[in-house]
Amino acid sequence: MIRYEQIREWVIGAPLDPLSQSTRKHIALAAFLAWIGLGADGLSSSAYGPEEAFKALGAHTHLGLYMAFATAGTVFIISLAYNQVIELFPTGGGGYRVATSLIGPRAGLVSGAALMVDYVLTIAISVASGVDALFSLLPTGASEFKLATELVLVVVLLVMNMRGMKESIHILLPIFVGFFVTHVFLIAYGILGHSQGLTLVVPNAIAETGTLVHDIGWVAALSLFLRAYSLGGGTYTGIEAVSNNVQTLREPVVSTGKLTMFYMAASLAFTAGGIILLYLLWNAQPVEGRTLNAVVFGSIIESFGLPAGFNQVSLSLVLFFEAGLLFVAANTGFLGGPSVLSNMAGDSWLPHQFRHLSTRLVTQNGIVIMGLAALVILLWSRGKVDLLVVLYSINVFLTFSLSLLGLCIYWWRARAADRRWLFRFSLSAAGLVVASGILAVTTIEKFGEGGWVTVVITSVVIALCLAIHRHYDWVKARLKEVDEIFTAAQCPKRADPPPLDSEAPTAVFIVGSSRGGGIHTVLWVQRLFPNHFRNFVFISAKAVDRQSYGGPEQIECLRTALDKALAFYVDYCHANDLAATARFSLGTDRVDELVKLAEEIQREYPNCVFFTSKLVFRNDNWVTRLLHNQTALALQRKLHLNGMQMVILPMQL
Repeated sequence: MIRYEQIREWVIGAPLDPLSQSTRKHIALAAFLAWIGLGADGLSSSAYGPEEAFKALGAHTHLGLYMAFATAGTVFIISLAYNQVIELFPTGGGGYRVATSLIGPRAGLVSGAALMVDYVLTIAISVASGVDALFSLLPTGASEFKLATELVLVVVLLVMNMRGMKESIHILLPIFVGFFVTHVFLIAYGILGHSQGLTLVVPNAIAETGTLVHDIGWVAALSLFLRAYSLGGGTYTGIEAVSNNVQTLREPVVSTGKLTMFYMAASLAFTAGGIILLYLLWNAQPVEGRTLNAVVFGSIIESFGLPAGFNQVSLSLVLFFEAGLLFVAANTGFLGGPSVLSNMAGDSWLPHQFRHLSTRLVTQNGIVIMGLAALVILLWSRGKVDLLVVLYSINVFLTFSLSLLGLCIYWWRARAADRRWLFRFSLSAAGLVVASGILAVTTIEKFGEGGWVTVVITSVVIALCLAIHRHYDWVKARLKEVDEIFTAAQCPKRADPPPLDSEAPTAVFIVGSSRGGGIHTVLWVQRLFPNHFRNFVFISAKAVDRQSYGGPEQIECLRTALDKALAFYVDYCHANDLAATARFSLGTDRVDELVKLAEEIQREYPNCVFFTSKLVFRNDNWVTRLLHNQTALALQRKLHLNGMQMVILPMQL
């Protein structure tokens, strides 16, 4: 009979060892794969960002010449600024970590909440846009199946990412390469094949700009250009993905991250700027039911002079790869979103479970919540791309602005210690002006069209995070009071500790990070069973989570911390003339590791009973159960099923 574990392993994949360096090398991303997995979101924006900017120019399409160069330049400005983020924060965190460290925790919360919402919308809008593109090649009647197709695709992407980041990227690699090759060819051919038009476009654009300025003035002409430039701000989304996930890159992570950013910037600048230039050179005009990209690429393909059937097949192939890249971009939400959730959980803005890694070494809880949230958004919006674009339009530039403001503050403070400060401050300031300008214009233009929904959703997320943080702060304060009582106790290491007797009654204490909680359990046992237990064994296990799985240094720090924590309990028992020892384990699942330790102890000390404590709240409810993992109950169930005795003692807060 097939068991659940076998089905799960077939779907998700075999467990990976987090302590093995070969495992880390296997799942770490080289620059090329990182460009595909993390850069697809940015590159896919060339499917809709340039079109929005060009359409906003209205009748003044000659300004598209300046728009093409401004777009390419902006991509490099923002990318170079985010290179600094990679240097300063090589363990990842991106915009959230920058805002938290360089501005303050509340600024980090705003940035993290904005990123969280954006990554959900990245999944939703990319899948919806990709399905729209695919269904445009099918009969009209097929449109009734669009929403169901979108929901299925989100679930497929969710399962792929549960198997691991690298595996999901390998699966999507052919689509990304197909998009890049076809678009580079069409853009290069479209520009070079229209080289005669280039000699006319520049002087015509300059002449028409002069006429426009003469008619409406410099201020009005510049305002018109800046409005269109800002409304095309979707072109720059996704640039922050690399800095959010630096810890997933191959060593040396900073060099790999910078190389990935260069790939991303160069490819996005070429495609986005090149497409705007194609609109101008080929005189692309909006056509009902077709994107401007489809119009201009269709014109280029027709210029080959090949049979009409070949033209249609070629255009369909190009649009298929464009749609496919949007699915790859949706995958970026499953890569970047859980990383943001993990970093925020590490600072207690979200439930700590979002830090935990699965057996495949991915933040499983984050992947699931991002997928479920995307499904809800798609069901609510019915997959309408125009509505999703409005929701998506504000938060990304809020995060950009906060990150760039943080970099400006950092380099200003470092001006006396770093000779490079002026150049880097200027670069960050230029990016801040661009990002904040786009944010202001987009907010004003799109607020009434649905942008307010984004503001409301983000505000609700921030309020929830504040409530969660307040609860964790209260718990930490209570535990600190208890810990301080026992920390004050002096427990010098004895040269002649009492010997252990493997046949004697043994109390095994499962302890966590709270020293007070551990001693509280020991005192409870001594009161309940006076002079009964002769051996005191302390065991502990730590989950190798997203923060600690950053390399051998972090793992070694985790080992050292565990060893030091357990040594306190052993010394405490020795000081009270009690025989004691301790053991610990590391893994992705704390309960599984504790079960393994318990089985070892049971074989060595057959007359043992297991004890641990559990926080008990006066007003216990589903919220407290969500915010505090139920390790004690889950462990008790597993040990009881294995015939081992375990007692949970309450620790009231």
